[in-house]
This record gives sequence, structure tokens and C-alpha cells, in this order.
Amino acid sequence: MVKALVTWFSLSGNTQKMGEEIAKSLQAEGLSVDIKPIANVSAAELAKYDVLVFGSPTYYGSMAYQVKKLLDESVKFHGQLDGKIGAAFASSANIAGGNETTIMGILNAFLIHGMVIQGDPRGDHYGPAAINNPDERCLKQCQRLAKRLAKLASQLAVKK
Repeated sequence: MVKALVTWFSLSGNTQKMGEEIAKSLQAEGLSVDIKPIANVSAAELAKYDVLVFGSPTYYGSMAYQVKKLLDESVKFHGQLDGKIGAAFASSANIAGGNETTIMGILNAFLIHGMVIQGDPRGDHYGPAAINNPDERCLKQCQRLAKRLAKLASQLAVKK
């Protein structure tokens, strides 16, 4: 069974709400999902997952320190995430608040690890993005991401 980790940092609860929606949708697609705040995740455990989904609020156009800290610590395990699937999501206070740059920062780290990233030709191209409290559109993007990740995981498992 494909095993996924959905983790986030969230002060307001907005990013957490998105993570919970993604996790619920991944479970509905048949994946085994661990869901927890990033403070409860160690870099050493990342390699045990097939799918990693990280979420962050946008701070000055970038990810929160807590997310960056985990990614920095993951350098010790460079090469161990090669071929795994990665995805990201973000929230900000306003339109043009830096969601895409935050998501791309996370995805860049995943790409350097050799991870596979699933873009989306419709909707939120890089990953789900919320303005303040995730609205219905955003939650649908979270569900769509989960479905696409589950499909990609299935396709990659067949090729192994």
C-alpha cells in the first residue's frame, strides 16, 4: 500500500485545514496516510513514505521557518527520497501574497532530492493555494491534488 505523509505548519489553522482535506482525500483514494503538524515530523522518517505533501503559510513570499528547518535537516538523508512523490500547498493573507513562491520553494527542495512532482494543467498549477480561510474552490483543489497524487502513485508503482 502506498504510504503518504501530509504535514504543515499553521498558526491560524488555515494551512492545517487544507492539509486535513488533502489527507482525507488521499485516504478516500486508498492510500495509507499519516497526518501531523511539521513540529512532529523528523527528517529521518521522511524516507519511509512514498508521497510527501508539505504545507506552509506564506511569510514574506516564502515558506515558514518550521518547514524550511525540516527541509534543511533532510539534507542528511540526501538521495533517500529519490523517486518519491512530492507536493505542496500554501496559504496567505491576500491575493498575490506569495503562495506560488512558497509552494515553489518547497517543490524546489523536493526536486533537489530527486522527487517526482505532479503539476496541474487546470486550477492551481503548482499546488493548492488559499487566501485566508480555505474556501470551497480551494478545498476542491485540495481534493483534486489528492486524486492526482494517488493516480500518479499507482502509475509509478506499476512501473517498478
